[in-house]
Parts: sequence; structure tokens; C-alpha cells
Amino acid sequence: MKDRILCARQTKLDFEQNIGDKMPTKFEDEYQPLLIKETKDKLPKLPNKSLLLAACAACIGGTFQYGYNVSVINAPTLHVQNFINQTWRERYQTNISVDALTLLWSTIVSIFTVGGLVGVTVGGTLSVKLGRKGTLLVNNIFALTAALLMGLSYPTGLFELLVVGRFFTGVNAGIGLCVQPLYLGEIAPTAFRGAMGMGTSISITVGILSGQVIGLKEILGREEHWPILLSTTCVPAFLQLLTLPWFPESPRYLLIDKGDDKGCKKALKQLHGLAGCDGERDDIEKERNNLRDFQAKKPWELFTDRSVRWQLLTIMLLNAAQQLNGINAIYFYAEYLFTQSGIPADKIPYVTVGTGACECVTALTCGLLIDRLGRKVLITGGYVLMSICCILFTLTLSFQDASPVVPYFSMACLFAFILSFGLGPGGVTNILTTELFTQTARPAAYMIAGSLNWLSFFLIGLVFPFVVIGLQQYCFLVFLAVCSLTATYIFFVIPETKNKTFVEIQNDFKSLRHRKAHNGDGAEPTLF
Repeated sequence: MKDRILCARQTKLDFEQNIGDKMPTKFEDEYQPLLIKETKDKLPKLPNKSLLLAACAACIGGTFQYGYNVSVINAPTLHVQNFINQTWRERYQTNISVDALTLLWSTIVSIFTVGGLVGVTVGGTLSVKLGRKGTLLVNNIFALTAALLMGLSYPTGLFELLVVGRFFTGVNAGIGLCVQPLYLGEIAPTAFRGAMGMGTSISITVGILSGQVIGLKEILGREEHWPILLSTTCVPAFLQLLTLPWFPESPRYLLIDKGDDKGCKKALKQLHGLAGCDGERDDIEKERNNLRDFQAKKPWELFTDRSVRWQLLTIMLLNAAQQLNGINAIYFYAEYLFTQSGIPADKIPYVTVGTGACECVTALTCGLLIDRLGRKVLITGGYVLMSICCILFTLTLSFQDASPVVPYFSMACLFAFILSFGLGPGGVTNILTTELFTQTARPAAYMIAGSLNWLSFFLIGLVFPFVVIGLQQYCFLVFLAVCSLTATYIFFVIPETKNKTFVEIQNDFKSLRHRKAHNGDGAEPTLF
């Protein structure tokens, strides 16, 4: 019996060896997964250290600046308004009117979104002409200029410099939001593209938290320190200028856009090491072969290209929903809820820091889960949970005075909403913008998505106060509709992109278009 078992095992080994030695090369790739299927389920090794450092260098002067400049302007509100009033009195020997002061302060705050729209409009074009890394480095000029102008506003007595400085911080943030996700998505290996793409969301939340912490009165939140506080935007710019030049340009950009084969090989070796560079090179080569004779597309060309219709509709909907889903309303109600819960006014800034820390934790959690659970599960689940929170938030605000316990339920809903947003929509949206397009269409897609995102940001800031006045707590029913409809669209339309190459994702959308138009002229050719 023992001899028979040994003989059977030897026969199996001989058969597998024979298959491996004699199978024709053209069939080997097809049948190899059947022979070693179990290796597909093994988790990939950790990314190269150089790759992680390159991502950090890109983030610190990229989307970190966006989060930092969104939050840092909140702390010196009263101090800047006092400065404007003082300057006005010195110029015109009279105090500024309340309406004029409100208008000037609103301009200082909202001009940031105008700059962001300008930045995202030019960011895609610059990323094609200067490269992803080159654009990020040049972008620091705007941050340094803004820091200089805002720092000089107080000693020169020119509050107009604050308006110009905030505009430049917006341009810097707009370019960073457009180009940094491009860079991270293109340098990342397929297995870690989700986690690397989460660098965008993580750096935004870390920027928001940093602005909240530095704005505390124990650090730079006192009245005499506000010019220094606003000019600290130069620090991330200097850090990026010192670190990013040590890392290579995007290998995809070098090979597909510039045809620099030698530069691509060198970049891949530095980012992925000798062991991982060959597989990534094959993926880039396949994409280049499919895009041969194609040039980078302009944004208006995407609107007339039927091959990317569903991808374009998807990223437009997701980027608009990212701003219109109620996350800004939650922060609007935060201070009111903290006050209702009995938190002293001088302690509210510290609780606000807690909301920033909450966002950081969820962004990091999403980064750990995204390549395990997939994009579709996280973003759909996030919007579903946000829909539930909208219902609960409406109920708790409606019965706020019914019991002393109700405000605490409202606070729980607030933090649950922030957690749900960070776990799904806040992190996955930018990754999908990278993954749903190939190299020639990606910069234009980011210009369109970014423009819509900034316009929605501006719109919600302009309209939301009137919505709150008109609907009060029932405004969250509007956000409930946005979240639930977005979740439904994602569930039925967007394919899972986890562990798929850009070419495979394009083929998934071609299959979707074929199913939608199966009675039409037929299917489009599949990319190989």
C-alpha cells in the first residue's frame, strides 16, 4: 500500500514536470494559473521603501497644502477682522461697516476656491508639458508667493495682500489636487495602487488636522501671531523642494508620453527595485502599445469621445457628490452641537481637533482596507452609512430639546458621518479618477473632475447658508437623496478595479457599453 502511494505521488510529480517542460510557450501563460492557482491568493510583499518616500515627498507639498489652508484660516478669523477694521480706520478715519467687513472677510475666505478652480484648470496641461514631478515642484512657487504676501500684510498695513495671497494658495491647492493623484497612481504597482492612491486623502486630512493644531492659542493662535500662522504655508513647500528632486518622474509619463525608455527603466528600478520593475514595465508597455499614435487629449475631446462616456459620467457624478453629500453641513453644525452638549466655548477648538483626528484615522483605515475589500465595497458602503446618518441626524436635531441626552446622540451622528465619509467617498473618489482612464485621457479627466469639485465646493459655500435658513435641520434630507442616489449608481454601474491593470479596467467598461447597446452596431475591440 505504501509503495502504491509513493508511486502515485511520483507519477503526479513527473506529470507536472512534463507539463512544465513540454507545454508550448503560447499555452504556458494560459494554463499556468491552473497549475499554481494558490499563489494568486497570496498577499503581495510590502512596497519598496523608495516608493513610499516618493509618495510622502509628493504629498507634503501637494494635497497636504489643500487641507492645511482650508483649516488654518479658521483660527485667526477675529484677529484678521480686527486688523481690517484697524487698517480701515487709519486710512479713512472711520470704522468699517459690518456689511463691508463681512464682505471683505468672505472674499478672503472664498477667493481660495476661485484660485483652486484656476489651478485645476491649468494643472492637467502643466502635467503633460512639465511632467508630474516637474509640475509639483513648480507649483511651490505659488505657495511661497502666497506665504510672502500674507506675511507682509500686517507690517505693510495692506489687507489686500491677504486676498491675493489666498488666491495663490488656492492655485497651489488646485494644481496639487490635480497632479499629485496622477503621480501617485502612475508610480504605484497594481497591487498597491489603492493604498498609494489613499495618500491623497491621508495628506488632506493630516493637513486639516495640522492647521487645527497649529491654530490653537498655545501655538500660533494668539492675535500677535496670525501673520506668521498664515505664512506657515511656505514650510510644506520648502520640504517638498528639498525632498522630491531626489525621486524620479512617473515611469508611465516617461515611457508613454516622452518615449524615454532608458529613463523609464531607471525610474522603475529606483521605485520598485530590481525584483518588481519587470512586471510593472510589462504593464506600461501593454498600455503604450494600445495607445500608440494617440496624443494626450484635451478636456473638450473627452466629452465627444464615446469610448469614455461612462467613465466621464462616473467621475463627474462622484466629484460633485463628494462636495454635495453633506460633509460641509456637518462642520457647519459642529460648533452648535458642541455648545448644546455643554462644552465650554474656549474648549470647542480642542473638540474640533478631535474631528480632524477622526478624519485622519478613517483615511488611514481606508488605506489599509482598500486593496483587500476593494474600491466598490468601501465607497458604496460609505454612502449607505452616510444616508443612514442623515436620517438619524434629522431626527436628533428635530428633537434636540426633548431630552438632555439627545445632543449627545447628535454628536455621535456627527462623528459617524465623518467616519463614513473618510472610509469611502473621501478616499476612494480620487483613486477612481486615476483608475478609470488610460494615460492619454487621465490629465484631461482630472481637469474636468477637479473643476467640477471646486465649482461644487464654491456652490455649497454660496447656497448652503440659505438652504439651512429655509429648511433648518431638514436640509439633511437633501443630502440623504444625494448619498442614496450616488450609492445606487455606484452599485449598478461601476465595476470593481482592485488588482486590475488600467487596460483591464478599460475592457470592463467596454463590456458595460456593449451590454447597454447590445442591439446596436456591436462591441468595440478589446484592448490586449
